[in-house]
Amino acid sequence: MTQQLGHLVTHYGILAVFVLMTLESTCIPIPSEAVVPYAGYLASEHAFPLWAVVVAATAANVVGGLIAYAVGRAGGRALIVKWGRYVLLNRRHLDRAEQWFSRYGQITVFVGRLLPALRTFISLPAGVARMPVGRFMLYSALGSLPWNLALALAGFVLGQHWETVSSAVKPLTYAGALLLVAAVLWFWFGRRRPGAAHGADVRPKLRD
Repeated sequence: MTQQLGHLVTHYGILAVFVLMTLESTCIPIPSEAVVPYAGYLASEHAFPLWAVVVAATAANVVGGLIAYAVGRAGGRALIVKWGRYVLLNRRHLDRAEQWFSRYGQITVFVGRLLPALRTFISLPAGVARMPVGRFMLYSALGSLPWNLALALAGFVLGQHWETVSSAVKPLTYAGALLLVAAVLWFWFGRRRPGAAHGADVRPKLRD
């Protein structure tokens, strides 16, 4: 995949960076650690300015994140209410997600955008929890900027050895994936209360 991504960036430049990073942020597994460092390397060869790589990648993360956010906001709650019981999700989980993003949404999106694996999927739960869209965009941009700047600079400095960036980031990708799995498990099973294990209706029933 790395060669195909490099081919696209070589031929289409900043436009390819923007499109690929937009797709990455819509939960399509395109590795930014393969796209942005290579674009940084091309910037060192004067194909285009380094700042353009960083701006395009960051703007794309915000745009792609907004798409995923909109999907989560429009369909996520309805899907969980309708089908969530089959994967042990219920309305209480939605309430907990909304409370979490109401209190910690900014730091969650900011840190999530800095972590490989997790950064790709953080927009969906933010949308499901209906985090304010302006706040989501701001912290998505603030979290994406240092990530893209670091990758682009690494590719710029390493030049033809830009591929070593991907190898160096792999352990972080695994750590991010483990954190994502842990967060999902906590969301599914954490703080379960009697009577709510399968989305049961705990309201008092009327007697005949």
